[in-house]
Amino acid sequence: MNEDAKSFVGAVVIAFGALVPLVNPPGQAPVFLVMTRGVSDATRTAIASRIARTSFLLLVGAMLVGSYVLMLFGLSLAVVKIAGGLLVIATAWHLMSAEQSPDTAIAATSPVTCLDRDGASTFYPLTFPLTVGPGSICVAVTLGAGMRSRDVPPLTAVLGCTIGIVLVSAAIYFSYRFASRLVRALGRTGTVIVLRLSAFILLAVGVQILCDGLVERFVVNPAAN
Repeated sequence: MNEDAKSFVGAVVIAFGALVPLVNPPGQAPVFLVMTRGVSDATRTAIASRIARTSFLLLVGAMLVGSYVLMLFGLSLAVVKIAGGLLVIATAWHLMSAEQSPDTAIAATSPVTCLDRDGASTFYPLTFPLTVGPGSICVAVTLGAGMRSRDVPPLTAVLGCTIGIVLVSAAIYFSYRFASRLVRALGRTGTVIVLRLSAFILLAVGVQILCDGLVERFVVNPAAN
């Protein structure tokens, strides 16, 4: 294997390995399923496909131009983490604050409040921040900045990272597409339990992102003293 091929494979592995733990498609599948409760399987499949495509565009866009956009507006990654963390916390709290009854839990996140009637509006909150959150965007921006600093041909690095993001998007699609099988296995009560646990984990992730952003933004580096 020549050096270009090794660099390409390395870029794919780095992008996929860095993004999958943050996106966590299997972990978000129960939340996706409840937030699309009441739509047909065909519509849910279309929504999953739309979320996967939009997630791909978000991550690739962040990778290619994210650092330039932040510099243009004078924003830092810490500020993005703070804002995104608050969004994740708000969404998770909405899920957790529903009544314990399965019917009211479903109603609190019904397609009417989260989607258009035909499922056309999927960007907020299903794509962002539930699927692609501030942590994922920050990683994508970091990947883009790293491509300019590593001793790797730019085209090879871009293609490798893009393929890695394609694999992440495929994981999102298949996890969301077949989420209903998980719910059928869990049953009615199990679905609500998984929703509560997923919402709590989502809340914890949001708090972690917010705290990381606050530390990066406001805590003085001891080495600077």
